[in-house]
Order: sequence, then C-alpha cells, then structure tokens
Amino acid sequence: MFYQTPSIMKKRILFSLIALSILVGCGGNREKSDDQEHATNQVQSDAAFYDIHRGSGKWTAEKLNLNDNINEAMAVEGERITNEKCSSCHKPNEDTKVGPGWKGVTSRRSAEWIMNFITNPEGMIDVDPKLKALWEQCYVRMPDLNLTDFQARQILEYLRKNDKS
Repeated sequence: MFYQTPSIMKKRILFSLIALSILVGCGGNREKSDDQEHATNQVQSDAAFYDIHRGSGKWTAEKLNLNDNINEAMAVEGERITNEKCSSCHKPNEDTKVGPGWKGVTSRRSAEWIMNFITNPEGMIDVDPKLKALWEQCYVRMPDLNLTDFQARQILEYLRKNDKS
C-alpha cells in the first residue's frame, strides 16, 4: 500500500462528490418531468379558480369583519413581528428592499388578499399575475413564515396603521 498525500486524498474525495452529484442529477429524468408536468397542470387548475381580489386561502371579507378603526395593540404587536420576521426583505415605505415596500399596500390589495398571502404565499405566487410580475423584478419568493392566523391579523393591523400615517 502506498501513502497518499492529503492533497491527493482531497482531489479523490472532490472527484467522488462531483461524480455522485452528476449521477443523482441526471438520474430519473422521466420521473422529474412527470412531477413538473403535474405541478404545471395544478397551477393551471388553481389559476382557473383564483380570485385576484381575494387571493386563495380561507380569508374572506366576511371572516375578517374589519371596520375603519385600527386596533392599536394589535398594530404594535404586528410591527414587532414585522421587525423580527419581515424587515430583512421589506421596508414600511415605498422603497423596494428585496421585496416591495409596504406603503399603500392596503389601498392596492384587499385585507383578505393580504391575509391570504401572509398565511399562504406559496399557494398564491404561481397563480397571481401581479405576484408573478413582482417575482420577475425581485427573483425572490416570499417564504412561508409559519405565522399563526392571529399574528397575520396583527401584521394586517400594522399595515393598515402604516398606510394611515
């Protein structure tokens, strides 16, 4: 048996990893295209039933039952949540950071659309034409932040307060 220098061993390990990734990446192409075809068909099906004013999800205007009064306590907590989870991508003004700025969002979108998007971004990004256009500008998809319905409602109150100031 002969001695292998660390650099030779590193090269062999690197070569093995590259070969393995090529095998994994190239294998199963037919299965992958079947999955992609199914996903495309699902998006087309979802788009046929998509409501551009409400989005897709459980939130409706009746379920939200909003009035003109902003719940200040909820807005304060909503601001705290957005500072923790959202401010790396969004600004409270009109400026784009990674995602669009929030100023005016409650006049551009309905409250139920905002709630549905906060709680179900993946369900809306592929079917909403305006979200697709935003994605083409930003190239970053909004992740699912796993917010509770109540946290999403607090964020909505913050957005409503932000638009009134």
